[in-house]
Amino acid sequence: MQLSVKLAPTFDYPVLERFWQTADDLGFPAVWNYDHFYGLVDHATPTHEGWTSLAAMAVVVRRARVGCLVTGVTYRNPAVLAKMAVTVDHISGGRLDFGLGAGWHEGEHRGYGIDFPPPGQRVAMVDEALTVIHRLWTEEAVDFTGRFFTLQQARCDPKPLQRPHPPIVVGASQPKMLRVAAKHADEWNMPSTSAQEWAAASSGLDDACAAEGRDPSSIRRGVQLFLYPDQPDQVDAQLDSLTEYDRLGCQHVVLSFYQPPDEELLAKCAELA
Repeated sequence: MQLSVKLAPTFDYPVLERFWQTADDLGFPAVWNYDHFYGLVDHATPTHEGWTSLAAMAVVVRRARVGCLVTGVTYRNPAVLAKMAVTVDHISGGRLDFGLGAGWHEGEHRGYGIDFPPPGQRVAMVDEALTVIHRLWTEEAVDFTGRFFTLQQARCDPKPLQRPHPPIVVGASQPKMLRVAAKHADEWNMPSTSAQEWAAASSGLDDACAAEGRDPSSIRRGVQLFLYPDQPDQVDAQLDSLTEYDRLGCQHVVLSFYQPPDEELLAKCAELA
């Protein structure tokens, strides 16, 4: 089972840079951030923009893969997002993992005047956006008329360094989004509060793959676990749960820190990896 790490981009840039560099030096295979404009609980929490900071991460991190877990589909036109992703893929030398999800933070949508459709519509947007992005990454020019997006001879040059495209990671936990993951994802990830919750969703992904006629083993199974370094018992409990996730078939655990861990804690996590 692979372990990678993530830090919320809600800290001063030097703190983020030090975390990325330390994680890379310790040999973690991937380093992640997330895509929000406001704090998750307190809207006033200072938050760096996800893809701009991801481009910086792609330079600071020299060996590990980098990615945004996950990008909100509502925030950017998918053709523009496809270009952004290609740019980061080139900056990183072909180390980008591309994460996409339906989004949920209503407050930042309302604050910025971004449409916040009902959940079912956002799920349909992810399906359509991934169709568009995949075509832009692999075709010379794209015409597309969909429910949400329209392209006319759209180009995405240069193409990604990774061929045919960067791995697509879909964040999902509910049946409709699991169906989107079954259709498009190279990897599935969900935030989890228990191994049993994760296992139930993984079984739902198996069912979605059957409906799509896809081999379930072709999608890597991942989970995101939240760690609060100022609560050592909480951290220990999460790390102790890794054995159960492994037993249930989880292949990739993203340890998501909501306070910056010290080097000792990061090193402990690296040893577990």
